[in-house]
Amino acid sequence: MAKRSAPEVNAGSMADIAFLLLIFFLVTTTIEVDSGISSKLPPDIPPPDVKIKQKNIFTVELNKDNEMLVEDELMKIKDLKAAAIKFIDNGGGENAAKEKCNYCEGLKDPASSDHPEKAIISITHSRATDYETFIVVYDQLVSAYSVLRERLAQKLYNRSFKEMEASYDDSKSPEFKSEKLKAKISNIKAKYPRIISKAEPK
Repeated sequence: MAKRSAPEVNAGSMADIAFLLLIFFLVTTTIEVDSGISSKLPPDIPPPDVKIKQKNIFTVELNKDNEMLVEDELMKIKDLKAAAIKFIDNGGGENAAKEKCNYCEGLKDPASSDHPEKAIISITHSRATDYETFIVVYDQLVSAYSVLRERLAQKLYNRSFKEMEASYDDSKSPEFKSEKLKAKISNIKAKYPRIISKAEPK
């Protein structure tokens, strides 16, 4: 009895199918991206020798138990923004005309910061501090500057600072990349510069 020959399987298109499947999975798969803090690094030049008064430094420390010490005293995170605003906007400088802040609405406490341009917020944390806690604390500090910039923009230009930035970056806006609007935004940022120092973890 003659042996039957097995029919050949046409595998010529298998490579094409595998390639299409690979493309399908690459297109449909979502890749998780780690979120972080968006901040600009300082230029790689040695800073000048500048003497900083201790009263112009607002210290925020996070310990291993995720507790927050502000100026060496325990504080709840919900109270941090108000405390930071009070420090930044104090305007206690009275020694010279350049130290006086004519737009500050703070208490002008001589024991607190002289001027928003000199106010430095220093944040340190333990290596055991939760990342989420650090992010929330940092966000509260950034939010303090946002509140002050928003208030000054309304006072000087009768406009929202966020709206001004949005108009400047919006290609459909008539003020897109406007030099006049850029000068206003820069003026607000210069009066309330965001100076947050992130120290190495302990």
